[in-house]
Amino acid sequence: MGFLSIFLGIVGAGFGFVIGACIGFYFFIYSDPKFQPLKDPVVRSISELDLDSLHELVPEIPLWLKNPDYDRVDWLNKFISYMWPYLDKAMCASIRQTAEPMVADYIGNGHRAIEAITFETLCLGTLPPTFQGVKVYETNENQLVMEPAIKWAGNSNIVIAVKISSLCIKIQLVDLQVFALPRITLKPLVPTFPCFSNVVVSLMEKPHVDFGLKVLGGDVMSIPGLYRLVQDIIKKEVAKLYLWPQSLDIPILDSSLGIVKRPVGVLHVRVLRATKLMKMDILGLSDPYVKLKLSGEMLPSKKTTIKKKTLNPVWNETFKLVVKDPEAQTLQVNVYDWDKVGSHDRLGMQVVPLKLLTPNETMELTLDLLKNTNIMDPHKHQQRGQIMLEMTYSPFKDDHDLLSEPPTPVQKGNGMKCGGESPSGAGVLLVTVQGAEDVEGDRHNNPYAVVIFRGETKKTKIVKRTRDPRWNEEFQFMMDEPPTHDKIHVQIMSKRTRMSFFSKEKLGHVDINLSDVVYNGRINDKFHLIDSKNGVVHVELRWRET
Repeated sequence: MGFLSIFLGIVGAGFGFVIGACIGFYFFIYSDPKFQPLKDPVVRSISELDLDSLHELVPEIPLWLKNPDYDRVDWLNKFISYMWPYLDKAMCASIRQTAEPMVADYIGNGHRAIEAITFETLCLGTLPPTFQGVKVYETNENQLVMEPAIKWAGNSNIVIAVKISSLCIKIQLVDLQVFALPRITLKPLVPTFPCFSNVVVSLMEKPHVDFGLKVLGGDVMSIPGLYRLVQDIIKKEVAKLYLWPQSLDIPILDSSLGIVKRPVGVLHVRVLRATKLMKMDILGLSDPYVKLKLSGEMLPSKKTTIKKKTLNPVWNETFKLVVKDPEAQTLQVNVYDWDKVGSHDRLGMQVVPLKLLTPNETMELTLDLLKNTNIMDPHKHQQRGQIMLEMTYSPFKDDHDLLSEPPTPVQKGNGMKCGGESPSGAGVLLVTVQGAEDVEGDRHNNPYAVVIFRGETKKTKIVKRTRDPRWNEEFQFMMDEPPTHDKIHVQIMSKRTRMSFFSKEKLGHVDINLSDVVYNGRINDKFHLIDSKNGVVHVELRWRET
């Protein structure tokens, strides 16, 4: 009898606890308590607050006030505040358009119980997000990096209706709050509006996301333990996708619009000979030479030597041209007759698409020279002779974009790569003079840069009346072996625009060792100028080996 009474007592206590918990939860969710009248808040200055009150206030202080690296952006918050009613409608329409194909996978085959999932109400509320501050990083790369601190405590109202058979379940998302610290990178910067081709977003910290979730009118998030569980799940899932170094890449511009293409290989052209060229001189002969150029390039054409008084010249001369787009670029071959006086007459021309070439395989071509590429020209098919060429396209060994990824080789003290492999073989040294800072002349400030390497001199354009010129000009140096023990000389000069005794003036120079460039693949840095008080020059050097 004693055992039975104890058992019944335990069962009764269990039933009583469960029923009491259910009744308490019901009144907690659905009860409408009588609110006490609100009292006016007490306003005090920060100097009158005690230590505990200050500690409670610190998390609400904007970052621009706590951290001097962050800039105040009240203008941006005001702009978003005025635009928020329109941004709200635009973002809601975008959310609906994006969500429709996603929820379609849960309707129909395999999920026959779910008949429809629709947004009954979708509104982000009247309270816009605020920027607590923006930190902008200064880098040597062709990109803009900024970190805004975003806080949004909105009064959004999102109601999703899920229809299962004859039952319609309404799920309501309310009081959405998001605190995030993203890093936004605009790269690369290009001279085509909006002046950047991609937006890369990464989260520097795990975001704080808080919201209320009601199902059939009941606040589900008030269930003990569920709120913390949902918070942890959201933070982990978001961190897997977007927490640095993970990122979200958003393309803005097409890759073919305005983006400066980087070299991907070298085209080796051997001009062998030509036969049966046109007679241009009085004696029935010509003085031919050949000009080679890749389409889309602003560099001067490559020229062969002039063969005097012949219609069947033999050159056997080899040239190297840097290729940026082997699928779209063409080799333009022009044969001219040299004249001592007046302009040179064109004997014929031909065009060779690079996509016809197989990488690292030599192709021998015999081309019929044409007057031009106009198919409607009646004189196009006139016999103008033939030219024989050998062409080889050699792509670079490392063909990924070195601008967006860090260099993988690591230089050791013995001048070898980490794998013990010493660089060898032909390649291209690409020198990009980005600009200079604090270069000042005694008589004038019209700076330009001079790059000297192995006796070859290249110059940038002149920028008038400035101490901080921006050139962003690239120069190419073709080499048969890596410049491991060489140095490149960069000189900043100033030139007076009108005639005078002191027309040129040296503003500073620097000699850059190329061994690090060869072993690391790329260097992008600012170098202090010798013979200049505070001047620096920004140079990017890349070595691409074929």
